[in-house]
Amino acid sequence: MPERHIDRLIEIMARLRHPTEGCPWDVEQDFASIAPYTIEEAYEVADAIDRGDRDALREELGDLLLQVVFHARMSEEEGGFDFEDVAAAISDKLVRRHPHVFDRENHDPETGLRDAWESQKADERAQKAEKSGGGDVSALDDVPVALPALTRAEKLQKRAARVGFDWASIGPVLEKIEEEIGELKAEMAGNGNPDLLADEMGDVLFSCVNLARHLKVDPEFALRGTNAKFETRFRWVEDSLRKDGLDGRDVGIEDYERRWQAAKTDQN
Repeated sequence: MPERHIDRLIEIMARLRHPTEGCPWDVEQDFASIAPYTIEEAYEVADAIDRGDRDALREELGDLLLQVVFHARMSEEEGGFDFEDVAAAISDKLVRRHPHVFDRENHDPETGLRDAWESQKADERAQKAEKSGGGDVSALDDVPVALPALTRAEKLQKRAARVGFDWASIGPVLEKIEEEIGELKAEMAGNGNPDLLADEMGDVLFSCVNLARHLKVDPEFALRGTNAKFETRFRWVEDSLRKDGLDGRDVGIEDYERRWQAAKTDQN
């Protein structure tokens, strides 16, 4: 039987991590040093998807898989889990969370799928809490701190909403944004304490995420789109300045605004 590529990849990582014959850079890494690369690779996967570039997606998925193999290898070296354990754990979880697919005889696929999913995750959070020493279980347990702030805010709000902590309509959500903006303005007009300004600004952003959630808009996706739009328009403005032989540092905001409006018109 031909060698499976995943087996080859695992073997390559083992050789790279060999304490005397491996790559010095790979050998000196640990979980903490590799974590930023893991996050970066996940973003690069998302970027390839956004661009509709399937060749890039294949490559970026490989880079992300490498991160999984890297972490699993480091754990195996410590005598902990290995790659097979990682694959087994996610396989078991998928089967457990999809009884409507894998246990049709004892589950009605037409009813309660979401409730069953949420109940299963709640049970898993309770089991994790028990393993870590007990304590009260929160609906907010296991929302990763390392998530982008907008994404984490949305996930925290969704978790709270599932236990009833949510507005029934969008009106109060809009009012809350106005309230938070008012508090930010008040702080700006006062002492302007940097810590308090950051706190009030965070409240505004959190409230905006809540509005996006009620509108069923992914706030991270929305802001990524706006970032891309801003970059395209600003590059147009820069090109306009170069064509006129101007340096952007030498023109006023009025000139910038005029060119910005022209960029919007040109790109619509």
